[in-house]
Amino acid sequence: MTIKEFKLPDIGEGIAEGEIVSWKVTPGQQVKEEDEFVEVMTDKATVMITVPYDGVIKELTCKEGDVVPVESVIARIEVGATADSPAASTATAVSSGVSSGTSAAATAPAPAAPVSVPAPAAFVQASPGKVLAAPATRRRAREMGIDLHAVKGSGPRGRITNEDLSGVAAQPSRSAPAAATSAPRAAVSLPAPPPGVREERRPFRGMRRKIAEAMSRSKQTAAHFTYVDDINVGKLVALRTEAKQQYADSGINITYLPFIMKAVVAGMKQFPDMNSALDEAANEFVVKHYYNFGIATDTEQGLVVPVIKDVDQKSIAQLALELQELAAATREGRVGIDQLQGGTFTITNAGNIGGLFATPVINFPEVAILGVHAIKNTPVINAAGEVEAGKVMYLSVSIDHRLVDGATGARWMNVIKDCLENPTRLLLGSV
Repeated sequence: MTIKEFKLPDIGEGIAEGEIVSWKVTPGQQVKEEDEFVEVMTDKATVMITVPYDGVIKELTCKEGDVVPVESVIARIEVGATADSPAASTATAVSSGVSSGTSAAATAPAPAAPVSVPAPAAFVQASPGKVLAAPATRRRAREMGIDLHAVKGSGPRGRITNEDLSGVAAQPSRSAPAAATSAPRAAVSLPAPPPGVREERRPFRGMRRKIAEAMSRSKQTAAHFTYVDDINVGKLVALRTEAKQQYADSGINITYLPFIMKAVVAGMKQFPDMNSALDEAANEFVVKHYYNFGIATDTEQGLVVPVIKDVDQKSIAQLALELQELAAATREGRVGIDQLQGGTFTITNAGNIGGLFATPVINFPEVAILGVHAIKNTPVINAAGEVEAGKVMYLSVSIDHRLVDGATGARWMNVIKDCLENPTRLLLGSV
């Protein structure tokens, strides 16, 4: 039998290393091609890598929590072996936590030397999604507007192939994917601890560790300052209610966020420094004239920031549809690495949870992040000086003071305030 070394594959552009979050196999286990193999966390996403060969897991060379470079050997697989073969009984694991297989007998033959081969074309899927497809197939499906969950795969173990996508596209009656909800996830109710247990310990790894690293770097590098303003969104509430009714039959849920995104673009066109970043390696201030907005999304695994591209080129309805589809894909673990890259600015929306306002942490190396908060019934003073019932929302922007002055941030917020208090301008394209 041949023992092949499995190297951590190149998961995506710019990914240099990955953290082993969880092994789905144990040494000595018989596996088939495309079985779940290992869950890996990168700076961009958590991905599931599948088994590249039929055979037996000979050795796992790193443990859960280890951070390993791309192209590092993380496992050895005895190709074509079965779990009851003599060689399979010598399977081993690293001593610091991975379950080991059966010990080798004293008379067992020496295992074959491992063969160093290039990393195979392992199939990568976002965790915890269960659809099997190669990255190129997933990308093609997104471009074609096909929901992979609705496609029956013809490849090994149900893997979806390009031919399967072509077959679906050829169906004249193919309908668009069902619109996904963008509602916040329900609060998780954790079980009560056993009697007498005063504390519990959990491994600090995976998504939580990546979030911690990103937050720490941002706070240690960017000079945060926060500016807050209140917005009288009575007209916006009325306009959104009407739009929501108009698009209800099409399955598009019109939320407030598309209006806010368009208002942010209007502000950036007047104050371009708000859509910038600092290239520390080149010592250059990079002002971007494209508008790719990351939308902080609450998931079971932690905070994930998928990116809506070219916000300035899309209508309110187009943004609403893309937001709900991307939010659903993110929460279901179907978001691709390319959908988590290329952001120029981030929006975090806590309004559906509660609170008045917050001071969000910048998504470094971006220059700013906007916090969107709850709309509350509040007394306001109208143009005639009279007190009337109003609907008020707070927006809070955290800005890197190294790059943007407070006056610029305030004037930028004034543009957003004007757009949201007079939202018909957004629809008429006058801002």
